[in-house]
Amino acid sequence: MSGGFLRVFLVIGVVAALGAAASLLAGAVALRRIGPGYRIARLLAAAPMTTLEEVARLAEGPERRYVRARGRITSDEEFPDEHERPLVFRRQRVETAEGHRWRPLQEERLAVPFGIEDRTRFIAVDVDALGEGLVVIPREATGTAAELPGSLRGELGTTLPADAAVRLRVDQVSAVEHATVCGVAQMGPTGPTLTAGLGRPLVLSTLEPAAAMRVLAGDQRRTAVTAAMCLVAGLGLVAFAIMAFVAGW
Repeated sequence: MSGGFLRVFLVIGVVAALGAAASLLAGAVALRRIGPGYRIARLLAAAPMTTLEEVARLAEGPERRYVRARGRITSDEEFPDEHERPLVFRRQRVETAEGHRWRPLQEERLAVPFGIEDRTRFIAVDVDALGEGLVVIPREATGTAAELPGSLRGELGTTLPADAAVRLRVDQVSAVEHATVCGVAQMGPTGPTLTAGLGRPLVLSTLEPAAAMRVLAGDQRRTAVTAAMCLVAGLGLVAFAIMAFVAGW
């Protein structure tokens, strides 16, 4: 192959490499805009799946590992919601719009000790560690600060303009559901427990994987799609650049 053709392949390789770098950088920036939902999604997808029996063994030993397990939610202290469904966890948040995100203003939670079980084993869930890692179908209502219920308006009205955009969000976990839990196994007051650890949050999802990813993307679904397209394009350009460099070497 002549030197001219070789130089063309090398130039194409350089251009493709620069395009790959730009695409991967754009994808990384887009993922950062999604917020903590991206990290939770990664943990739900990547944490090694294990049995509840194995979780109990890890809790009793010195080894600390971040794992994922699944079971039926159960508790001896359930409480009813307005439709008489048995709940083990309820969180109500009032948030205000801040750019492309919602900033929490107030949070109230009601929870009882609960865990997940199968036919042979019960594993407790560290209720106090549940935060951004809770993945459920939220109940939401949006409006302005002036439309908040009387008690909330009295508490928050002095800190918000009447026309400020607000959202009331309620997350609930029911005792009739199955859940996937990601966490570190340790011995708690009632026995083997899954909790946050190793620099990672406790994650609890009552949804199937596809539905969980949609909820985690939330208001940033377009950003998530853009990030995925950029990353796929970047990886494709990396492969193309390698082939061009090999052909032009």
